[in-house]
Amino acid sequence: METTLVVMAAGMGSRFGSLKQMQAVDEQNRGLLEYSVYDAKMAGFDRVVFIIREFFAEQFQETIGRACEKILPVTYVYQELDSSLPEGFSLPQEREKPWGTGHAVLCAKDAVKTPFGVINADDYYGRASFEALHEHLTSGKGTCMVAFNLKNTLSENGTVSRGVCEVAGERLVSITEHTALDKNAPFAPDTPVSMNMWGFMPEFFHELEAGFAPFLFGLENPVKGEYFLPSVVDATLKRGETVTVKTSDEKWYGITYREDLDELKAALEKKHEEGLYKGL
Repeated sequence: METTLVVMAAGMGSRFGSLKQMQAVDEQNRGLLEYSVYDAKMAGFDRVVFIIREFFAEQFQETIGRACEKILPVTYVYQELDSSLPEGFSLPQEREKPWGTGHAVLCAKDAVKTPFGVINADDYYGRASFEALHEHLTSGKGTCMVAFNLKNTLSENGTVSRGVCEVAGERLVSITEHTALDKNAPFAPDTPVSMNMWGFMPEFFHELEAGFAPFLFGLENPVKGEYFLPSVVDATLKRGETVTVKTSDEKWYGITYREDLDELKAALEKKHEEGLYKGL
């Protein structure tokens, strides 16, 4: 069974201060996405779809895209403010950015016809996480989420936002978004949290499309409101559908803050020494 990796790479990196998608993370000037795409290939994924913005498309393709095309076949789709809008909806004049992660994945609808995984462009998930995701997708058992232990997802350089999960066995019960989390967070260290690593069947695009119009027409804040992917998943949970949770013990690394780079680079260097990326 073929599988696709969908990468949400249209973010602007406000806290980081630049476009994180193209930040070099090692001495060979490789980007973090090259590691994710390589891990996806080794786990069994067949192709990659990058969701980007049109204004930096040429730069992205020249830096990250060409390198990733040597690993797996690549397709590009754009997430713009006016992408995939329902008939009759008028754009708010002051709105500048697209509509969030649920909107991002919806923009890939025409490019994805297989079971697919979804990840952020600026997170390091680890090989085992991709293997767990791919194994579930090829089972054809519906939606899944790869969860991480909270202690493995915190930054030394500032607070983070995480979707804190309630899990029963391998079944997701709920996700609650919490902001400003650090080592003093009021949760156990092994609390499962979402890092936006999801697995879906192609039919999930119908869920995204069905929920997008009600979201837009019901906006309380047309300038800043966002259509979040976890909110769409939560709606399926409330209807009684099952979302499987695969827990990863991998240490997450990210570049939420520019100061995170040193820790990430050191971790990747160690993984090279261990031979994990000898084919990259």
